[in-house]
Amino acid sequence: MIRVLVVEDEPVAAEAHRVYVERLPGFSVAGVVHSGGDALRFCEREPVDLVLLDFYLPDTHGLAVCRSLRAAGLPIDVIAVTSARDLGLVKAAVSVGVVQYLLKPFTFATLREKLERYTEFRDASGEVTGQAEIDRALGALRTTEQPPLPKGMSVQTLEAITDALSGAAEGLSAGAAASAIGASRVTARRYLEYLADNGMAHREPHYGQVGRPEVWYRLTRV
Repeated sequence: MIRVLVVEDEPVAAEAHRVYVERLPGFSVAGVVHSGGDALRFCEREPVDLVLLDFYLPDTHGLAVCRSLRAAGLPIDVIAVTSARDLGLVKAAVSVGVVQYLLKPFTFATLREKLERYTEFRDASGEVTGQAEIDRALGALRTTEQPPLPKGMSVQTLEAITDALSGAAEGLSAGAAASAIGASRVTARRYLEYLADNGMAHREPHYGQVGRPEVWYRLTRV
C-alpha cells in the first residue's frame, strides 16, 4: 500500500485530492495538511511514501518543501500538483526530485494515470540486463500522449478560458467568459461545455429577474 500525504491549502481542493486517492486500489491517504511546515512535521513522524504537493502554500513554496525533504534524508517521492505553467519552475522541480508534475485543473482520470505510472516505476526492482530495461523503467513515469481536443478547438483558447474561470470565484456565464477572452459567446460556451463534460468545471443555474435561468460555469477546484 502506497501511503500518500496530501498537501493543499484550499480545503475544497484538499478534500477532492483525498477522495481521488482513496478511489485508487493500492493507495491510502496517510494524512491531509494545509501548509509546508505541517507537511514536513508530518513526514518526520509518520510513514509516507508519496506527497501530492501544491506548490503555492501560505507559509512557503513547494520547492522549499522538496529541498527540506531531501536535506532530512527522507526517502519520499513528490508529485507536484499546481497551476504553475512556467517551464523554469518545472525544471527546478525536477532538480529537487519531483517525479511527476500535474497541472490544475485536472480530472480523476488524469490523476489516476499519473499514480498508476508512478506505481509501475516504484514496483520495478532487481538488476537490469541493459540500457533498454533502464529506459523502460524510467519511461514508466512518462504520461502517454493525451487525446487531441475536439476538431476546431485549440489548447491556447482552452487555457484562456481556464484562466478566466480561475479568476472568477463565483463562476462565469458564456457571455462573460467570451468578453474575458475576446471570443464569441458560441466559442466560449463550447469550451465551457468541454470543461464541464470532462469534470474540470461544473454548471450552475443563475436566476435573473425574468425568463429562464442562465447557466454559469465554475472551475472545479482540484
